[in-house]
Amino acid sequence: MGLVGCPDWLAGPGSVCRSNELAPRPGRRLRETPGPLPLMEEAVAELAQCVRRSRSKILTVSMARMTQVPLWSLTFLLLACLPSETDALAVMSVDLGSESMKIAIVKPGVPMEIVLNKESQRKTPVIVALKENERLFGDSAMGMSIKNPKIALRYFQDLLGKHIDNPQVTLYRWRFPQHELVKDERRQTVIFKLSHEMQYSPEEILGMVLNYSRGLAEEFAEQPVKDAVITVPVYFNQAERRAVLHAAQMADLKVLQLINDNTAVALNYGVFRRKDINATAQNIMFYDMGAGSTVCTIVTYQTVKTKDSGTQPQLQIRGVGFDRTLGGLEMEHRLRDYLVKLFNKQQPSKDVRQNLRAMAKLLKEANRLKTILSANADHVAQIEGLLDDVDFKAKVSRQEFEDLCSDLFQRVPGPVLQALSSAEMNLDEIDQVILVGGATRVPKVQEALLKAVGKDELGKNINADEAAAMGAVYQAAALSKAFKVKPFIVRDAAIFPIQVEFTREVEEEDKSKSLKHNKRILFQRMAPYPQRKVITFNRYTDDFEFYVNYGDLAFLSQDDLQAFGSLNLTTVRLRGVGDSFRKHSDYESKGIKAHFNMDESGVLSLDRVESVFETVVEDKPEEESTLTKLGNTISSLFGGGGPTLETGENLTETVQEEEESQTEAGKEEQGEKQDQKEGEGTVSEEQGEEKQQPSPMQDKTETVPPEAERQEEGEKTASQDPKEKEESGKEEEMSKSPGDSTATKMEEKKPKVPKKQKLVDEISVELDVRDVLDLLEEELKSSVKKLQDLTVRDLEKQELEKSANSLEAFIFETQDKLYQEEYQFVSTEEQREEISRKLSEASNWMEEEGYRATTKELKEKLSELKKLCRSLFFRVEERRKWPDRLNALENLLNHSSIFLKGARMIPEADQIFTEVELSTLEKAINETVTWKNETLAEQNKLPPTEKPTLLSKDIELKIAALDREVQYLLNKAKFAKPRPKKEKNTTKTDSGKNATAPPDSEKVIPPKEEKGEDKPEDVSPVREPPIVEEATLGDQSGPDTEPESEKKPEAKEESRTNDEL
Repeated sequence: MGLVGCPDWLAGPGSVCRSNELAPRPGRRLRETPGPLPLMEEAVAELAQCVRRSRSKILTVSMARMTQVPLWSLTFLLLACLPSETDALAVMSVDLGSESMKIAIVKPGVPMEIVLNKESQRKTPVIVALKENERLFGDSAMGMSIKNPKIALRYFQDLLGKHIDNPQVTLYRWRFPQHELVKDERRQTVIFKLSHEMQYSPEEILGMVLNYSRGLAEEFAEQPVKDAVITVPVYFNQAERRAVLHAAQMADLKVLQLINDNTAVALNYGVFRRKDINATAQNIMFYDMGAGSTVCTIVTYQTVKTKDSGTQPQLQIRGVGFDRTLGGLEMEHRLRDYLVKLFNKQQPSKDVRQNLRAMAKLLKEANRLKTILSANADHVAQIEGLLDDVDFKAKVSRQEFEDLCSDLFQRVPGPVLQALSSAEMNLDEIDQVILVGGATRVPKVQEALLKAVGKDELGKNINADEAAAMGAVYQAAALSKAFKVKPFIVRDAAIFPIQVEFTREVEEEDKSKSLKHNKRILFQRMAPYPQRKVITFNRYTDDFEFYVNYGDLAFLSQDDLQAFGSLNLTTVRLRGVGDSFRKHSDYESKGIKAHFNMDESGVLSLDRVESVFETVVEDKPEEESTLTKLGNTISSLFGGGGPTLETGENLTETVQEEEESQTEAGKEEQGEKQDQKEGEGTVSEEQGEEKQQPSPMQDKTETVPPEAERQEEGEKTASQDPKEKEESGKEEEMSKSPGDSTATKMEEKKPKVPKKQKLVDEISVELDVRDVLDLLEEELKSSVKKLQDLTVRDLEKQELEKSANSLEAFIFETQDKLYQEEYQFVSTEEQREEISRKLSEASNWMEEEGYRATTKELKEKLSELKKLCRSLFFRVEERRKWPDRLNALENLLNHSSIFLKGARMIPEADQIFTEVELSTLEKAINETVTWKNETLAEQNKLPPTEKPTLLSKDIELKIAALDREVQYLLNKAKFAKPRPKKEKNTTKTDSGKNATAPPDSEKVIPPKEEKGEDKPEDVSPVREPPIVEEATLGDQSGPDTEPESEKKPEAKEESRTNDEL
């Protein structure tokens, strides 16, 4: 083949063009003419190979960067396709355990991965060491907890949302006597006092940990991370959950959800077993014993039908039991105290309890001993230099360990019984018991649990450490707008009931008045959430107050009840009720409605309180004109609604008679039932805004603005009379067929239902928190600033250390280079002595004053040294680059010359290059050769210690310039089309009528449909006799010859365009 082929290296990804393969197309001539064309093909191939080699060596863009170009392109394309409103696409989860935390992320291309910390560990200790000028986290802080236990804070989650007189605070002081805990005078909570200036609340400590976890996630994800799902123990009450949210706010984290750790474990279990979940309910018990507590959860898995996504798997929390203090930490303290006795027995003159560092060492050894005794019958505990350089060594058996914790093992079945009681189930209904948490690895725990549940074996088929983190990150991806995951319905449950209490005056039989205290359960035990509820007060006409408290907590033990804290949540004072009644005295009151919401995090809030009134509106159909009736009929036919209501301060709307349903009537006392029958304190479920869809009939009779629709949504009951639904459906069918005269007559005969207007007044609310006071806005801002200052200080310290390390490394490396042969060759003795003297001065300065130097001073010192050595390093670097650069230039010159010779040998009939193009290439070759020879001659005259005149960047520029000229000609050869002779393929004649036949050396493939651009740009040098040409033209009709005259200008225009290019 001729020049119609293209080199392999010119064919891009997915290209079908090959140098030796070219599929013939209609109208394409494949020449077999011997001569200079094979030489030309060889020149093109060799030149392409040469350019390929030279590019791989010397082009400014290195091969590493060249290989990254497609990756960057794909990344840019991916980012362009992703939602623009989200700057950071990655989301994270943090499994906050008592002893350690696990972090997981989801980002594009990385589905559900555990984050490794700086030590490449999959879990990080939850500990913060606060020194005067730095903070330490993770394993670094663990090491500091041995050296200086006072500044290392651990297990502080138990202090969140607790008053200072809480039994949990007392237990913490007993376990960690080295910490000084003081009282926050306003909130009555706990504050860690490290010094007079360094005082931090548990929320601030947790905020530091969350900020550190985000730093690890961002480093692992290589992009910012803002959204997170955080796990919390299921037994966390409202105050504790709000404390975690405050800590996340201090860390500038957007919390998508606080998910219970047992729910996260259940979600992780279900996500990886979707295929095993079907319509048959499966009851799984998860027994989670961690470092600080134990939780038992009963979960039901089954598929359910949903309106939006069809049949999907669902998990429902059926029962929960827990023990706040049963965990691995209590076992470690038992072992530590046993080791203390052994050491004091070995050293009667010493008391190890008086030394905090020694006690910290013993606690660390107890943790190691507990882990080893879980797999071995006995082990030797040993600590070098435990106290006053005295070593400690003692043998401890598993039996001794089990005897020390015998009362703890007896408490193992307790959470199981609680979970079964709350789920109202028995053990026969449990299909499997699965172990979660690190402390379940203790053999005695498994033995006691197996005996309690009566199963053949315990399930160990999930990762006991990482299941919660993986389940939480799946939920994070589901809640994030940047990812789409397979739906998995989660129905969590609130384990603490919440009720509303209020007092009102009642009239006795003797007409005397007395106060009666009423209770209405808002959320019962194990109520699913998120959920909205509405409670209606019908007998109040003036300002009043009610109380939101916890319900019956009789299922808690006495110790758990004391650790629970305050049973009172909030006092709600309503202002403006009397004014609202006086303002709308002509309306009928429908009660005061309070709208409550328990969100996805299990946090209860009061959304709003409204006063609702109604009045009957007279309807006068006889005044409606015939034209109006016709317009209404047409409007209803095309989907038009009723008249649009105006929005205002007191919005009125037409509604149907509503019916309140009681949610907890079956579980309340007889007196409360009587009150509810009277209409006072009725509780109803409020449908979510997305689920509250008005019926078609309502759409016809009313037009409710969005605000009014929002106000009305909570007041409609979850249950509706089937008869009402049936009637509504009938009315809808009748309304949809206005053309049916019979239906219209029946509708007209029906008695008109009086319409009602509803008016809603917003009632102002004053909230008085009764459990643990929330942080004030000023306090929250102060805490945020305090943590930000600490973060800035840490970053400055890291930058200072980095600058010092860079300066020290440069000094040592440069001193070593001065003795290397290539550096000595391009420098004089005086130059090396000057550099060596400056380096020695900098080294001495680092030893004497470097530890006091600032980051700016260190960077300036490094900049001075680099400036001093710049010319030396430049000369060495240039000499390293010369061989490859010159070799690449020489190869390119040789192959370009061969290509030029081959191009000039192409016959004029087949020539695709113009003389200007070939002359330009020849000029570039000659100029490059001249420049190379002259520059090399000048460089050879210079001594090696002088600045070189032959520069690698100049060589690269010359190569790039010559390569550009060659590339232009190669691309033209690649896309050039063979030039058929003028008289060929110009008329549509049969092969038998052609007056001229093609030469034997050519094979002509007739085209299916000739285009103008396939015509030659000029007349072929070999012409046929005029008589034959006229005879050929004479055989054709007039219209067949007309396109030929039109095609010639197009061919000439194409030729001109190629010449200009």
